[in-house]
Amino acid sequence: MKRVTVGTFVGMLFVLLTATLATAAQGAAAAAPVVDYTKAIVIGCSLLAAGLAIGMGTIGTGVGMGNGLSGATSAVGRNPEAQGKVLLTMMVGLAMTESIAIYALVVTLILLYANPFKAIIIGG
Repeated sequence: MKRVTVGTFVGMLFVLLTATLATAAQGAAAAAPVVDYTKAIVIGCSLLAAGLAIGMGTIGTGVGMGNGLSGATSAVGRNPEAQGKVLLTMMVGLAMTESIAIYALVVTLILLYANPFKAIIIGG
């Protein structure tokens, strides 16, 4: 896992440095028109943020639901008479945990379709 993280950061650093050099070379040309990359950067960062929001939201929700179900099945295995109370508490806990994934989905959809950053920076 650590190697993948380091590789990801090295790749992102390479892309950022390459983009900087390419932009500097383009700006150095006398006849090159001035290009504004603000819209592309805002949309790219929004797509990255949307992917991270839904990814982290669903991973956290999955881990939380797995832990809740594991605890509930262990409790019912130890005390089968308490199955009704355990089931009710588990369902309420799972509903609360699932709301986190729904919030992540809402944030992702806002970033993708009603992007506030694009409207503020670009005006469109």
